[in-house]
Amino acid sequence: MIEVNDIHKSFGDTQVLKGISTTFKKGKTNLIIGQSGSGKTVFLKCLLGLFSPEQGSISYDGRDYSNLSGDERRDLRQEMGMVFQGSALFDSMTVEGNVRFPLDMFTKKSKSEKQDRVDFVLKRVNLTEAYDRFPSEISGGMQKRVAIARAIVMNPKYLFCDEPNSGLDPKTATLIDNLIQEITEEYDITTVINTHDMNSVMEIGEKIIFLKDGIKEWEGTKHEIFKTDNEAVTSFVYSSELFEKVRQMYVEERN
Repeated sequence: MIEVNDIHKSFGDTQVLKGISTTFKKGKTNLIIGQSGSGKTVFLKCLLGLFSPEQGSISYDGRDYSNLSGDERRDLRQEMGMVFQGSALFDSMTVEGNVRFPLDMFTKKSKSEKQDRVDFVLKRVNLTEAYDRFPSEISGGMQKRVAIARAIVMNPKYLFCDEPNSGLDPKTATLIDNLIQEITEEYDITTVINTHDMNSVMEIGEKIIFLKDGIKEWEGTKHEIFKTDNEAVTSFVYSSELFEKVRQMYVEERN
């Protein structure tokens, strides 16, 4: 579980985060949504430890990041997996090499132990046929699955995803959403997803944080977001034509 308490973050005279507090629970898909400039990316980078808030605290299963030593912070970062927006795969490495990279960099496992772990995660994301391919030789959806496999190869406690569906067609995006949710539940990971994709909200939004101008404007579930009368939220989510259609279906079913 990640507990965020009243964090503030500024760059020069610009205050980006203005006192955000929330909790991200284990085994749940937690989504951060909001318009461009709302503070989503800065918030995610604070959660990753890349930015340090000037005020407030972030705790990971009771460990306050600001109170950790350098070694303790390094150990904590090794408990984090990250799926980047553009997958961020190494072009010169095969799929297998990309997934093994964190094990080579951060563990002292034997060659056979590393191979067993690589085999396990590639099987989990259904990519056993792609070991020797390079990123340029596989589809965007497959690249995302490689990125997910690499993110979980260290068996993380915390999984962060930055726009995991960016550039994917709707069908593939849904497959990626479902894969992330399945992995979150199976391994009881605390997963936080930064997204603007309302399809993701409808598919896997077990908890949703809506940011506006650096403030937590609203939080709730994918079911509660249909009912909110918060104008900032409704203006944002109903701008999606598909979301509006699904909302109407939801209302009709309830009636």
